[in-house]
Amino acid sequence: MALKEHSAASYVKGSTDTPLLTETIGANLDRMVAAFGDREALVEVSTGRRWTYREFDKDTRRTASGLLALGLRPGDRVGIWSPNTAEWTLVQYASARIGAILVTINPAYQVKELEYVLNQSGIRTVIAASSFKTSDYEAMLAAVAGKCPDLQDVIIVGSDAWQSLAASPIDDAALADVAAGLTPHDPINIQYTSGTTGFPKGAKLTHSNILNNGYFVGEGVGYTEHDRVCIPVPFYHCFGMVMGNLACTSHGSTMVIPAPGFDPAATLAAVSAERCTSLYGVPTMFIAELALENLDSYDLGSLRTGIMAGSPCPEVVMTQVIEQMNMGEVAICYGMTETSPVSTQTRPSDTLVQRTGTVGTAGPHLEIKVVDPDSGEIVARGAPGELCTRGYSVMAGYWNDPKKTAEVLDADGWMHTGDIAVMDDDGYVAITGRIKDMVIRGGENVYPREIEEFLYQHPDVIDAQVVGVPDERYGEELMAWLRIREGAAPPTAESIREFCAGRIAHYKIPRHVAVIDDYPMTVTGKVRKIELRERAVEQLRREEAQ
Repeated sequence: MALKEHSAASYVKGSTDTPLLTETIGANLDRMVAAFGDREALVEVSTGRRWTYREFDKDTRRTASGLLALGLRPGDRVGIWSPNTAEWTLVQYASARIGAILVTINPAYQVKELEYVLNQSGIRTVIAASSFKTSDYEAMLAAVAGKCPDLQDVIIVGSDAWQSLAASPIDDAALADVAAGLTPHDPINIQYTSGTTGFPKGAKLTHSNILNNGYFVGEGVGYTEHDRVCIPVPFYHCFGMVMGNLACTSHGSTMVIPAPGFDPAATLAAVSAERCTSLYGVPTMFIAELALENLDSYDLGSLRTGIMAGSPCPEVVMTQVIEQMNMGEVAICYGMTETSPVSTQTRPSDTLVQRTGTVGTAGPHLEIKVVDPDSGEIVARGAPGELCTRGYSVMAGYWNDPKKTAEVLDADGWMHTGDIAVMDDDGYVAITGRIKDMVIRGGENVYPREIEEFLYQHPDVIDAQVVGVPDERYGEELMAWLRIREGAAPPTAESIREFCAGRIAHYKIPRHVAVIDDYPMTVTGKVRKIELRERAVEQLRREEAQ
């Protein structure tokens, strides 16, 4: 379908002023090493280990040579199962150098999910931490050993096998021979989406997909070789390995790993000690950092920018990050695993309204449109519809799943996100919810995100999630799950209704209210609303039975 940009149509095409990178990840790293060899590439704060670009390149080449010695070749799948460590990053770039497809395994997976991913992607070699938190990775890998016919090697970081691999003699001739046969459009990564029902799907991403996305995200926040980026978000997800690592290495910037898992105090301590200029996080991470009693004791004066993404960002949190954390140029990014991940981004030059009330506009070399979910027609600006995106960042499909691919990726190359969006007259997009999260109350379409944003204005509410629950009269009713400030009296359904009365439409006022300490979350920081709905239904049944 040919599209014309029109002021009344919800369609925008991003700038093409800066050309796309047309190289592999390995070739891009080679350029950065040549330009910034003596600058720091990687810092792991918890161990004190540091690498310059030249040292990082040497260790990735050693690891890549070790992978070749195991018999791995372009297209073979290598699994990485670990929290954020320097070894994770070394494997990321080493596997890219030899064209092996890195399969990033969610650190929260248990045996059943692990077995599924190993078999669905046909992983040949797994490199894993021995354990993390309550997860014994070594034991779980042993438990599936006979059930995964493709799996040949399990290498535990820190073991003799790992030490041997990581210290392999560099085989420059073999690495050069492999590199000569690679193209930017080869698949290099399989990322499994966070499945809320059934098994997750593996998004197949190429060098061009993720290298360009990292590069343009970094361009959007003005990265240079002088930037130091604190990355507390998980590497197993695009936020960490693409927006974090690849954004850094494509600009000669420094990757700073504050801790293996997210810890708000360790994150801010790393920012202070390493003089980071940029900080990443999902909204819940920034909320946790802002809630630290000793927030003022951390020297955040080096910060200028950062990225908040992963789930819709409350306006009040964005404003606090700008004002209290010295992140005057912080950006909002929006996207999904299937789009490598970023489709839209705010810019430092955007107005405060644009940077707190939208997720930005189309990234370079990308198109976005908002369509009627039923007809597929582009809607007028200001009207809600499904956000679709097209361009270099769209995945090459789900691994070995053409049926699921066809459900989201149409014949014209548009990725259908499943998110409800509204585009304004300037081409900026606000995400108002998921199509599947929309609540139909008495014939009225209700978007939970709008109500959540309103509830943030309540003086005792620090976070709000709204879901639909069954109702005999209206079909569905609204239930608000609230996190409240310490020391505040728990609000009642009646007090929340009084707060809302006359300020939002009556059909948007939650009928049910519950207070919760912590939301059920995915590892990437997204609230599992399906679980909140299940809890809500169960709780309401208990109340009715009393």
